Formats: sequence, C-alpha cells, structure tokens
Amino acid sequence: NAGGSHHLTLQSRKTPQGGLPALLKEMGTGLLVTELMGQGVNYVTGDYSRGAFGYWVENGEIQYPVEELTIAGNLRDMLLDIELIGSDSLIRGTKETGSILIGSMTVGGK
Repeated sequence: NAGGSHHLTLQSRKTPQGGLPALLKEMGTGLLVTELMGQGVNYVTGDYSRGAFGYWVENGEIQYPVEELTIAGNLRDMLLDIELIGSDSLIRGTKETGSILIGSMTVGGK
C-alpha cells in the first residue's frame, strides 16, 4: 500500500441532485460528521475508532452541534453500508468524493 490510497474517487449510480442538503433530507434523523480526529485505524484488520465532531440532524435539517464523540467500526463494513453519495465534490489531496450517507455506525459520547 506504500503509504495509503492514491487517486481514489468514490462515485455512485444512485446520486441525488442537490449535494449535502439532498442527503440530509434522505437521512431524516441522524448524525452529520464534519470532522474526524486522531489516527485510530488498523489498516490490517480495517477496524477503526476515531474522535468526531458534527451536527445532529432531524427531519433533514441541522439542529445543533455535537462534539466529543467517538465513531467505531470496520472500514469494510462501513463501505458496504454506503447508501448514497452526493453530487457535491470534496477533494483532499488525491482523494475525491461527494457527501456520503452511511446506513448505520457505532457512535459513543455525551
């Protein structure tokens, strides 16, 4: 893997128009993760545990900020649970994706 993934693009044939707002509407109620921190990923097993910040969403609308969360799981399982990828585009280095709606994740915190 020589230092990680390179030139990775995530796309979907089932992409709603409207980017993040369309994904929030589709999600209804849940957590919008906007930032991850730490390096809690085991690249051999795929297990991860990362600190996170974001917003709580109800009826597709952002309600309030949330912080001091931990999300945990397995990368393979998370990728298999992707429901939608938005039409918006975020590029970080050599990686590009739209907003991603994941069916369920393990979340802990206050």
